[in-house]
Amino acid sequence: MFIRFAVSNLLSFQKETEFNLFPGRINRLGHHKYKTLGIEALKISAIYGANGAGKSNLVKAINVLRDFVVTGSIPSLFHNQKFKLSEKSALEPIYLGIEFIHNKKPYYYGVHFNDGIILKEDLMYSGLRSNKCQRIFERTSHPDDGSQITFSSTFESSKENLLLKGIIEKDLLKPDKSLLALLNGLTSTNFSEIKSVYQWFAYNLETIYPSSKPLALAQSLDMKKNMFSFANEIMASFQTGIDQIILEKKTVEEFFGKENRREIDQIITGIKESPDKMIRVWNGDEEIVVVEEDGTYIVKRIVLSHANEHGRSISFNLNQESDGTKRLLTYIPAIQEIISREKIYFIDEIERSIHPLLIKELIRKFSEDGSTKGQLIFTTHDSNLLDQDIFRQDEIWFAEKNRGGATELYPLTEFKKEHHTIDLRKGYLTGRYGAIPFLGNLSDLKWNHYAAN
Repeated sequence: MFIRFAVSNLLSFQKETEFNLFPGRINRLGHHKYKTLGIEALKISAIYGANGAGKSNLVKAINVLRDFVVTGSIPSLFHNQKFKLSEKSALEPIYLGIEFIHNKKPYYYGVHFNDGIILKEDLMYSGLRSNKCQRIFERTSHPDDGSQITFSSTFESSKENLLLKGIIEKDLLKPDKSLLALLNGLTSTNFSEIKSVYQWFAYNLETIYPSSKPLALAQSLDMKKNMFSFANEIMASFQTGIDQIILEKKTVEEFFGKENRREIDQIITGIKESPDKMIRVWNGDEEIVVVEEDGTYIVKRIVLSHANEHGRSISFNLNQESDGTKRLLTYIPAIQEIISREKIYFIDEIERSIHPLLIKELIRKFSEDGSTKGQLIFTTHDSNLLDQDIFRQDEIWFAEKNRGGATELYPLTEFKKEHHTIDLRKGYLTGRYGAIPFLGNLSDLKWNHYAAN
């Protein structure tokens, strides 16, 4: 269960800025609150703001932290992505921190890095909004002494553990690498809980961008029969004209042609070198998955069936489908997972390429379902979603740039409590809550002056 995230000096965030799913004093939609260890967290949140306000940067910052943990290295694109509108910020580190509950244990993980070097990294049992945190590990770096690690007193009470700690400090840990990822890769049973935390980052936290594509979706649909049935049902309910998802499977020789032996051999070599015995090949916007099954190399791809005017089924590959249809396919794993397990999805521009009525009904379905387990956080411009039958007021957040050009985040509950019958959409569009574009006086824009002669 995701609780909160903090970021400073990264992208458009200057001072430490927090986004959280703490519920306020709202009585409506009580089934939107998940409760674990006495702490409540909301299951859904929508973030509004003008273009350039920093909504997408929140999703990017979350992804930077996830990638840092999962890959063990700071994503290279973010080595020099500090807040640029302040000279002081160039000298200060970037900070990312996240609080969550996993396997009924609360954690807070944070990292400070500067110019590609980790200055501080710590993992704690969270005090859950109190100061009573317990250290699991803390790593600090000094230019002269290198990295120093402090584990819990229980861990360091053992001479063998102190010896292991020394080896990690001197021989294994690099200044630009994550200690959490390093400990996850060690075989010592002392780090089983750290491995559990790593698994949360790797498998419970996901981000989806407008350009994202589902990874190995054909393989997932083939191996997970429940997902395949779910995908067919949900695509039919969207009324996109698709009457069936078909999983096409052929041998590599059938798909690529026996005469393309060189290409086939390269693919087979790639599969053998892959840890999961699978590779993905892109043909435009279409993903083709090639796997080894019982000694045979199989090509799997998704084909979508449409009924023509005579009721006959006509097959289309993904390259022939609309952007909206492909976007909906991207959401299928996310929708199923947030319904059935404690998965957290951050989605940027959730309405991109999808009709506003469709996305509203999809979110309404998730909102009204009292048996969901996951959490959905998304950025959007779609004011039609500002519906108090779908959202609690504490689930609506806004992003806005301050005078210094830095992004600030704030929930709707910072304003005077609105009655549950008030039209939030109208209030938002008229600027009642801020976070809308400042248009200036467009009537004075003399664009004909620049027209070509």
